[in-house]
Amino acid sequence: MTTAYPALNLPPLPGGNHYRFHSIVKPVGAQCNIACSYCFYLHKEQLLKQPPTPRMSDTMLELHIRSYIEAQSGDEVVFTWQGGEPTLAGLEFFRRVVLLQQRYARPGLRILNDLQTNGLLLDEEWAVFLKQQQFLVGLSIDGPAALHDLYRRSRNDKPTHQAVMKAVSLLRRHGVEFNALCVVNCANARKPLDVYRFLRDEVRPRMIQFLPGVEPCNFQQCAPGKAVIPTITGTAQPGSLDSVVTEWSVVAEDWGYFLTSIWDEWFKRDYGRVHVDQFENVISQMMGLGAQSCVSNEFCGKSLAIEHNGDIYSCDHFVYPEYRLGNIQNAHQGNLAFSKQQQKFGMDKRDKLPGYCRSCNYLRLCWGECPRNRFISTPDGEAGLNYLCPGLKKFYAKAISAQAELRQRLTGAWS
Repeated sequence: MTTAYPALNLPPLPGGNHYRFHSIVKPVGAQCNIACSYCFYLHKEQLLKQPPTPRMSDTMLELHIRSYIEAQSGDEVVFTWQGGEPTLAGLEFFRRVVLLQQRYARPGLRILNDLQTNGLLLDEEWAVFLKQQQFLVGLSIDGPAALHDLYRRSRNDKPTHQAVMKAVSLLRRHGVEFNALCVVNCANARKPLDVYRFLRDEVRPRMIQFLPGVEPCNFQQCAPGKAVIPTITGTAQPGSLDSVVTEWSVVAEDWGYFLTSIWDEWFKRDYGRVHVDQFENVISQMMGLGAQSCVSNEFCGKSLAIEHNGDIYSCDHFVYPEYRLGNIQNAHQGNLAFSKQQQKFGMDKRDKLPGYCRSCNYLRLCWGECPRNRFISTPDGEAGLNYLCPGLKKFYAKAISAQAELRQRLTGAWS
């Protein structure tokens, strides 16, 4: 490389502990070949003043891969490629990715890759590559066509469900492992079993991931944590004139209805057979094995976002100027990941919890969920309550009610 390489300056950790973090890479910035109504990232094109066709250069790609591997002292490093739509970078870009990973991997290091995509650009050549290089694919699909096509539409307002199902067939035919990522919005939240059964029976992914689609009305201008909305009233819900969230956002109570309805069917007939990330995460917590996802952990800050130009942000959902940590051309990625600024960001997840949350019976399962959703106030007026709180409580109550039977099942499996 011709440019100066920033130096890593991290002290050894005591007790044989390792430095570990995760960066979500945006090789084409916010650029996408479809225009989902609920996308939280498309507006970054204007917010970050991105060029018409943002692309991560070969030099920046090499700098990222080298510094990302160098900064982590464990025996495994996971690369996540996202967007926008990362397949717009082209297959040759990802062939370079693999070659650079091989160049900079130290002996014994395991390199893993995952790719989050809408699937529209996948073809036979892509599928062969993904299988050969053992990429895990995250495929975005919101249920059957009538629900998926409400918000996941092309740039010229055409439905995309049929094209996504072609990608499902392609990946399955080539034996490519894939997860299904379903954004739960105001519409499909009210059809939980339609969504679940379609994903379980027709898509058949390795794992089903449900993501609550929530954004405050001002999300394109205001960064998370920079504004607090008064306590929501019964009318301030998606679709109402005085709504505090976008019209496509899931209603808080519907998030609980969605998860509990699916839990009932899953627990009765699919437990141990169908993998649903929220369910396995809460079971892990109830069994004392800890959270498997950042949103339900006590702290966060170990999952960063890196833009096409090398700018690093505290989190994928906090890609705003206020949360920019620096650029990997000027500072080593590891130094930014473990900087005081980022450590404070991670600790704030616990430290800024309102008293209402600290006294909640579900605290150790929830920890306030994701800080990006903490934009309303508590009943007594304290800032920092999660918008999804009523739905989360409903789901945790359902999970806890099954705890005794879960222990019996697990004891039987281990005996």
